Amino acid sequence: MSVQRFNNAAGELERVVLSGPKDASVEIYVFGATVTSWKSMGKERLFVSKQAKLDGSKAVRGGIPLVFPQFGPGDLPQHGFARTRKWTLIEAAEHGEGVYARFELLDNEETRASKWPYKFSIQYTVDLTATKLSTIMKYENVDDQPFEFTSLMHTYFRVPSIADTVVTGLKDAVYTDKVRGTDGAKEERDNVRVDANEDRVYKDVPGNVSVGYGNERILIRRFNFKDVVLWNPWARNAAEMSDFGNDEYNEMICVESGTVASKIALCPGQVISCGQLLSVESNAKH
Repeated sequence: MSVQRFNNAAGELERVVLSGPKDASVEIYVFGATVTSWKSMGKERLFVSKQAKLDGSKAVRGGIPLVFPQFGPGDLPQHGFARTRKWTLIEAAEHGEGVYARFELLDNEETRASKWPYKFSIQYTVDLTATKLSTIMKYENVDDQPFEFTSLMHTYFRVPSIADTVVTGLKDAVYTDKVRGTDGAKEERDNVRVDANEDRVYKDVPGNVSVGYGNERILIRRFNFKDVVLWNPWARNAAEMSDFGNDEYNEMICVESGTVASKIALCPGQVISCGQLLSVESNAKH
């Protein structure tokens, strides 16, 4: 097991690669603290577009971008500022079963001058074992007044074929359908398949969710995140994105853990940790 640090041409830290047991690995760019690769059991588990920008010019199209303090459009740029800021690596080390890295994001003059002007601290821990990846954010209000925010881990899963991919664990959840402009419908399917542009916010999902394909699945356990977002741009939208290949919608699905239908509120000095644990498991049938 090891921790490797890679610098850019200017000699500044660009990315960290954690190598764990059984050839598992995870790569994290300090720009956005974006996980851009997770390999487990001999396979790449995350999707990053071949056309994604990894030079810090825009948010990474793929991996696990971090959404904070705003989901979607609003007073701030799309999905807030956390995914387009440079985070600080504060520690990285091996532990009993794997290896972890911890990053930090603090408010600065630019964030305090925005329409979300509060003082905050976020510590983001990425923890790798042979078959699991844990991504946990610890949010702290270091201001003298309360604030509210939404946040999400915009996880892009790589799949062999979207046609053969099944999402389970969403049955009976109420959702907002952003493509069709509807709200309040209840998911009736045990196995959710995607065959068109989908952009849904499933609210207050009670249990675990999984992404299944072939004889495997990725189990998603959420911690203090209430909601699950399901997204695939499909062909027409894919063709309109400069950082997304025209046919790449066939090999990805976003199943995103977050709290976005309601807000997380923190009083001064208050802390909350939220995140997800992704596990590679056998999937005899789905």
